[in-house]
Amino acid sequence: MHAYPLLFLALQAYSQYTATYDPTSLPDKSESEQLGTNRCGTGSSQESVCQNVFVNAIDDFCLWGPPYGGPNSTIGETEPIVVSWCLKSGYGTRLIPGNTLRSAHFVQTPSYVQVTGLGDLTSLNIPAGDTGGELDPHGADGLGNPHGGLVFGNSFGAMRQYHEWTSFMAHDEFCIRACLDGPEAAVVCNHVYDVMGCRWNLPGNYDDGTFTSCDADAGEPMGVYGTSTWPSEQQHNGGPAPSAHPAPASSSCKTVSLVENAVVSGTTTLTASGSTATRTATGAGTGAGTGSGGRANGSPPRTSGLPSQTASAAERGKLELPMLLVSVVLGVMGLL
Repeated sequence: MHAYPLLFLALQAYSQYTATYDPTSLPDKSESEQLGTNRCGTGSSQESVCQNVFVNAIDDFCLWGPPYGGPNSTIGETEPIVVSWCLKSGYGTRLIPGNTLRSAHFVQTPSYVQVTGLGDLTSLNIPAGDTGGELDPHGADGLGNPHGGLVFGNSFGAMRQYHEWTSFMAHDEFCIRACLDGPEAAVVCNHVYDVMGCRWNLPGNYDDGTFTSCDADAGEPMGVYGTSTWPSEQQHNGGPAPSAHPAPASSSCKTVSLVENAVVSGTTTLTASGSTATRTATGAGTGAGTGSGGRANGSPPRTSGLPSQTASAAERGKLELPMLLVSVVLGVMGLL
């Protein structure tokens, strides 16, 4: 491990925030390379390409997921274009289908809010067996994954934008953390350990079958051990990784019956032109995810989605052009 001037790095990142958005008055797009939209209105639709996520409460949060299903919908393939799926209507997003989540655990700390849990996330177009990868507001090109993705929340009072956040999405496990603006936000919501997955990056409650809401201590930032930081490049060389920090102490916990959206019984594939997506996730049970479009533990993605996720030939035809454009754009930027 190496000692790093973490506070300096965090202050440097904090000074780089170039825009703060009011969720009631958003631009159509917040990034030039964005394929979805931030001006989403309030009407929910299973074909929405809204790229705003909200993390408000145990029964009011959103997750990232691919906009279409099928063989090309792994997180590694769609991370620049994932869209928002929410428990509640009113955000102009897609709705998380009923019976998707098996557990969810919401914690609020002095510096961040976090949700962790398990479920059948194939209903969010994530192929069965996909161990996924990471999503964050930076990405290799500085545009974020997804490009133009914004995160908001009101659990600290008034609705605010979270400039620093990190999330992992897999076919059966999810986690998201959104950090309050401040000099340590970039460290507490670090995004460089992209193959280490949910449980290493975001320690917390991943118990199955329950839904809880708690206050909690902030705990230690991922990868930071006293005055030393584990170099992120070592996660790729096959060497031993340090242990994850323990889940921070929690208090004032309430077990709730999660009221899920019951209107949608399944997902629909994206048919609107000009939109594509990429998935990020963590490995189920292993806490290992993938970064930069890779796969964890050598697990290949399934080559076909569930029947409700697999696009018809006609629908695939409508997606071919936007997918080609994404490939061209990413190729020009040197990301393929």
